[in-house]
Amino acid sequence: MDKTVIRAKDFSHFFGAVPALKNINLEIFQNEIFGIIGPAGSGKSTFLRALNRLNDLIPSSRTEGTLEIRGQDVYAPGTSVVELRRRLGMVFATPVPLPRSIFENIAFGARMAGEKSRGRLAELVADCLKKTALWEEVMDRLETSALKLSGGQQQRLCLARILALKPEFIMLDEPTSGLDPISTMKIEETLRKFRAEYTIILVTNNTKQAARVADRTAFFLNGELVEVDRTDRIFSAPSDSRTNDYISGKFG
Repeated sequence: MDKTVIRAKDFSHFFGAVPALKNINLEIFQNEIFGIIGPAGSGKSTFLRALNRLNDLIPSSRTEGTLEIRGQDVYAPGTSVVELRRRLGMVFATPVPLPRSIFENIAFGARMAGEKSRGRLAELVADCLKKTALWEEVMDRLETSALKLSGGQQQRLCLARILALKPEFIMLDEPTSGLDPISTMKIEETLRKFRAEYTIILVTNNTKQAARVADRTAFFLNGELVEVDRTDRIFSAPSDSRTNDYISGKFG
């Protein structure tokens, strides 16, 4: 049975004449944490943003090859970008909570979709906060501003907000880069729990983080996919010397 849910085939991405991604070929499987590592400028975030077409916001952006989700090319004419971005929820390096209450941050998407029942919204909010291990910390102050939360709490709130939209995939672009070790640990524990329900793509500059949580890891360098393998193999016996040089700290 083919477990592939995302497939890149000779996929390249350009900003003007400059190739940010060059002939990427890889597969991402159902219910795995797929790590992407590499130095700054390697194309990691570009690949992530290509999946939900955030790169479309840059006028000079164009692509070649195909990038498929469940067999459908995301760049095919007629693709609903709004629906695509709902299916592929994204968490950025810097948490961006709405300037609203904790409750409204999570209920906002459901309200926009037409849900009016306060009871059902309350159930949704509680469920999403529990899944992100935030409920016990905020359950007695749901009506206070989300901007008063700590950085780590704000990041988990943003993750909970995405869950409320019922995505199929969770994509994270350096989600713990500005967090303390305890907040980082909580995010990583949450991702491990999510594996059973979601397919997760984690872009990280922290190779140790990829080693801790990713099932498989891809190494990008200068817009190219150098190699992809089971994480334990990438970190113990990489097939390319450039991968070994990167994870051993010789560059990056």
